[in-house]
Amino acid sequence: MSRQTTKRSERGSATIYAVAERAGVSTATVSRALAGSDKVAPRTREAVLTAARELNYVPDGSARALAGRRTNALGLVLPGIDGPYYAAVLVGFETAASDLGLSVVILLTGPDTDPERAVRQLAGKVDGIAFMSRSAADDALVAEISRRRPVVTAARGRIPGRDAFFTENEVTAARLTAHLIEAGRRRIAFLGRPEPDSDIGARYTGYLSALRDAGLESATTFAADAVDESGTQVAREIVADGLDLDAIVCGNDQLALALMHQLQEQGVEVPGGIAVVGWDDVHAARYVRPGLTTVAQPVEELGALAARRLAALVDGADPDPEPVVLDSRIVHRGSCGCATPGPSGPETSPDLPEETR
Repeated sequence: MSRQTTKRSERGSATIYAVAERAGVSTATVSRALAGSDKVAPRTREAVLTAARELNYVPDGSARALAGRRTNALGLVLPGIDGPYYAAVLVGFETAASDLGLSVVILLTGPDTDPERAVRQLAGKVDGIAFMSRSAADDALVAEISRRRPVVTAARGRIPGRDAFFTENEVTAARLTAHLIEAGRRRIAFLGRPEPDSDIGARYTGYLSALRDAGLESATTFAADAVDESGTQVAREIVADGLDLDAIVCGNDQLALALMHQLQEQGVEVPGGIAVVGWDDVHAARYVRPGLTTVAQPVEELGALAARRLAALVDGADPDPEPVVLDSRIVHRGSCGCATPGPSGPETSPDLPEETR
């Protein structure tokens, strides 16, 4: 018998599946009924409540609201908050949760974390959990938790049947790489760790697609973590090894800014010698010289949408079978080696295709 159809949990208490079978309804209907949703008919709600009482069902997830045990807290699992991307995600998530009268419990799954233990402990303290990016919580663990608590994911591989949020990566990365090719760059490298089902992995796929369409091959791939130190180290490696490159597509702005700074420190002109482009459009990207050509994405909105949807699931909403994908856009400055807008000009180049704006 599968785990999902087991009538008793590992702790010996009845599961939501047993309640659903006894009441003759779906598990989603059980969740809505126990959450007090007005979408459930009174007769159906009474059947669910009767089944739960007869089976001594211990309320879980959204059902705790009926028993007065809801925590009014949402969990947020992040790999860290030391960069601007995750800080923006956190701001969006916390702001939306606060607007709904909910608190947020943050779990940072760093290299010293026991993710299974930490995530399971978090699940006991909150009504639902959002898993952001490729944190230390793997898909199997997320799927397990989703059977006990409402779950959403963002900027990571989707768990089948669960709500997922992304920003557009692959198509925009292909356009960004094609822009470099149109500017005459031919020996183009990629900097970032292209893990499967990750944002940077999708950007890498777009980069390869643009090269293939132009009849080019990747000059090289620097599979490095998306932190400042990696950008600095790769710049030193490029100079020390005399690598013949004329452009580098970076997985995020942290990598790009550190790379660009160190290249310039070692006498390599940007973009004259090597063009550099990034991703995220962090504030620093517009103040460095040359300004960093990058991609803007609505990161705070991503966090806010995840929080609102998670709260709706806690209240008994059904999972959405279709992922939500937010637009991203190229922000053209000077590091790509093209004509740079003036200090007061638009950040997005007028000579780029309309769809990149």
